[in-house]
Amino acid sequence: MTEQVTTGAEAISHRRILKIALPVVLSNATVPLLGAVDTAVIGQMGQAAPLGAVGLGAVILATLFWAFGFLRMSTSGLAAQAQGAGDAAERAAVLLRALLVAAAAGLALIAAQGVLFAGAFRLAPASAEVEGFARQYLGIRIWAAPATIGLFALTGWFVGVERTRAVLILQLWQNGLNILLALWFVMGLGWGVRGVAFATLISEVSGLALGLWLAGDALRGVFGAAVSRLRDRPALARMFSASRDIMARTVILQLSFTTFVFLGARFGDVTLAANQVLMQFLEVTAYALDGFAIAAETLVGQAIGAGAVHQTRSASRISMQWGIGGAAVLSLTFLLLGGPIIDLMTTAPDVRAEARHFLPWLIAAPLIGVASWIYDGIFIGALMTRAMLKAMALSVLVYGAALLLLLPFGNHGLWGALMVLNATRGLTMWRAYPQVEARALSGAAA
Repeated sequence: MTEQVTTGAEAISHRRILKIALPVVLSNATVPLLGAVDTAVIGQMGQAAPLGAVGLGAVILATLFWAFGFLRMSTSGLAAQAQGAGDAAERAAVLLRALLVAAAAGLALIAAQGVLFAGAFRLAPASAEVEGFARQYLGIRIWAAPATIGLFALTGWFVGVERTRAVLILQLWQNGLNILLALWFVMGLGWGVRGVAFATLISEVSGLALGLWLAGDALRGVFGAAVSRLRDRPALARMFSASRDIMARTVILQLSFTTFVFLGARFGDVTLAANQVLMQFLEVTAYALDGFAIAAETLVGQAIGAGAVHQTRSASRISMQWGIGGAAVLSLTFLLLGGPIIDLMTTAPDVRAEARHFLPWLIAAPLIGVASWIYDGIFIGALMTRAMLKAMALSVLVYGAALLLLLPFGNHGLWGALMVLNATRGLTMWRAYPQVEARALSGAAA
């Protein structure tokens, strides 16, 4: 007897949205804690080189792994639509395909580690001492590559099948174990940089094992059928098409933010530092609203898989309502507490004053950007990745024009252009949204 699959035709409610979103918000809240503890533990060694090495090594690996972040989003959309269609075998096949891609990508990174790390140190040269520690760190952590990328696949699959509590359990397990092992290995056993690396390696491998165990019930009874579908050509084509579009869209977005940082450097060290402080407000906003975007991702995908136009519309509308509400709360928080938050992040009086000067942009940012974040979730759930890519490309062209027009106004112009980027992303996807409901309608007709 196989497991019954909930379809997208189930009623969309505020309670259901929150049930999906809140575990994601709580999960995201644990992410900054891990980096802070790793930094604090290595900082107890009383040397600058190990601290710099861990930071450099973490950035190198994050960049390498980031290239496969598309697997989270494409897996989510595919799993949600299989769930909505009530196809348990395809739902399991989506997970198995994603895990195979993750394993292949992870093994490729391990095999190419020498070339990759040599190239990284050419781009970001460091002292011999820092590079030595960083190579030690990288040489240990790279062996977790299949697990790290596999966790992208598992996370996306859990999101798609509406099991975000599993995402929270995974995050709490990984981060909690990582923190405990780092304290033991570094403070207790004196392993230094190797201790932090081994702590992360063990936590990620154990996280993958836990995730597979949590997903095991979805494979029982349909494993054979799922394996037989692994080479299904239309399904593989959908997977790689969505992954390609998401990767291209993410690269363009990342380049836009990199351009913002580089242009900000033209206005001096104090302004650059102030911008870095203020960017943390945007990061907090993205983490906080991510839960509602993921709720849209899950429920829109399931509704389209079920060919339920009304549920597609309801999922989009209610997710956007909660996103706007969350954005309003964040804007109010930044209005009332923005100054004290800046003071917590820097003790430099000139940086504090400069950040306060540009704080109004960050007070407005959640409300300006909320539509773009929620529509991202809607379009991922609908697997309308090509429309997302086109919207991003057009938005970046508008962003470039805004930079040309507004940069003469200094850093205010730079922040204004970034707001134009986010507003345009929301507007372009709003204009394309009828295609989402048309996709659900075509599914219903089919």
